[in-house]
Amino acid sequence: MKISAIDIGSNSVRLATFADGKTLYKLIETTRLGEGLVFTGVMKEEAIERSAQAVARFYARAKSEGTSCVYAFATAAVRSASNGGLFVKRVFELCGLNVEVISGETEAEIALLGALGKSDGGIIDLGGASTEITVRQSGKRIFSKSVDIGAVRLYDVAGRNRDKLEKFISEKISEYGPFTAENYNMYGVSGTATTLAALKCGLKEYVGNVVQGTQLTVSETEQYAEYLLNLSVEEICGLLTVDTRRADIIGGGALLLARIMQKIKIKSITVSDRDNLEGFAILKEGTL
Repeated sequence: MKISAIDIGSNSVRLATFADGKTLYKLIETTRLGEGLVFTGVMKEEAIERSAQAVARFYARAKSEGTSCVYAFATAAVRSASNGGLFVKRVFELCGLNVEVISGETEAEIALLGALGKSDGGIIDLGGASTEITVRQSGKRIFSKSVDIGAVRLYDVAGRNRDKLEKFISEKISEYGPFTAENYNMYGVSGTATTLAALKCGLKEYVGNVVQGTQLTVSETEQYAEYLLNLSVEEICGLLTVDTRRADIIGGGALLLARIMQKIKIKSITVSDRDNLEGFAILKEGTL
């Protein structure tokens, strides 16, 4: 039996299809649903439309391939926007799909579930509009915090200006408090971590099973931030074959990841291509 999950994030919409306990494929469209949200508290009409259309295309593809059930969930952009309901309504109008708007706590839970299964350890889930840090020990979550900072919010506030990025990052990550994670195996999920892992692996085109398990030290992550912030968006697009809407935010995202790693006192992370898509499917189905 095939099932599919659609992740509606602040920067991209992603589709994953699963069968027999395996991820068959993942697809992505960069739609930047959360652009400008940090200033206005509302999502732009054009961002809502292009993102809803992407969801509808993914839904149509999944159903055409015989998927028995398609789940869709939306994260920080939709849950924090005052017009989030308009997006949910527009998706339903286009394809009849019900979008579940999940909390930051649930977002952390499914990222942890996707990356670690039932194992102990922790995750840094750096998204477009929020970043979750969650740690599990002896089968119980001992720390879970979602802060409204992500790669898209960073870009909206500070562009690619190093000083402005540093200032905003410093202000926001203080919200994680005094928690440290040096005694736990920490994993990095979502676009920033996986893109940096692809860069480390020398991949021009992203390959999930190559990226899976890549180690990123805090020093490497900071070096990638410096490198990427000194390249033009066009140069980054050529280097990684990514959309301009990912190329313009990856340097700031790398800097944020490095500063979070320093804040919680960890020397490295393991990058996981398995993330909240797998986690949401497991949450709904009990298993893949």
